[in-house]
Amino acid sequence: MTNSSPIPVVIAGAAGKMGREVVKAVAQADDMTLLGAIDHRADVVGEDAGILAGVGPLEVPLTDDLQGMLVLASQEKQPAVLVDFTHPDAVYDNVRSAIAYGVRPVVGTTGLSPAQLQDLAEFAEKASIGCIVAPNFAIGMILLQQAAAQASQYFDHVEIIELHHNQKADAPSGTAIQTAQLLAGLGKTYNRAIVTETEKMMGARGSLAEEGIRIHSVRLPGLIAHQEVIFGAPGQIYTLRHDTTDRTCFMPGVLLAIRKVLSLKSLVYGLEKIL
Repeated sequence: MTNSSPIPVVIAGAAGKMGREVVKAVAQADDMTLLGAIDHRADVVGEDAGILAGVGPLEVPLTDDLQGMLVLASQEKQPAVLVDFTHPDAVYDNVRSAIAYGVRPVVGTTGLSPAQLQDLAEFAEKASIGCIVAPNFAIGMILLQQAAAQASQYFDHVEIIELHHNQKADAPSGTAIQTAQLLAGLGKTYNRAIVTETEKMMGARGSLAEEGIRIHSVRLPGLIAHQEVIFGAPGQIYTLRHDTTDRTCFMPGVLLAIRKVLSLKSLVYGLEKIL
């Protein structure tokens, strides 16, 4: 891809906090052009996406017509990309529609079920269309997960705490689930019980993931996205923590995924697969 042939990008959820950051990042990228911006909030439809994102007029009005925008994207000379930061209830249909139109999805929305992911993977492979689904686009989180995998060789007890803003619809977070799956796939069982536990209040011990790993979710205003992986052993605690203080930290990963998805022919899950 050359600078004379920029990547056409459509952003779903463009009026949201993450969507606005993506609009800004795409607008400032030399090898991309903002083709369309989609949001279903009636109060923003028709507004200029650039003004809403704080980067000045881009002459791209927000629309609530996803199908119409995908038709337009499918007619571009260069392969187009759909970046989805919407809602767990909408993301599956959005991604399936994009693949059907030959538009490459880059998905940051979490909440897809394993069955939905499998269906999308099969659909993308059949269509030979690249798709990237990433629970987290922060490079620091990828490094945390790699450190957790290394630490698991020496610790048999671990729990995960994830903390997010109170507008997040799904719990546990996709990143926490992915971290638990990573640790569970390393061939050991964690947190073998030495007593019979009783929860006096349901959910006090968090959700139980694979191989005995517990995940605890916190939802509060003032938070953005945070995760701790806490390992314990006699006489010591080892804590790994990643804090998101600004959503701009996700943008290098999003832009990388937009560029990489063009060369893929199937669905890839996790940003670490394309680094």
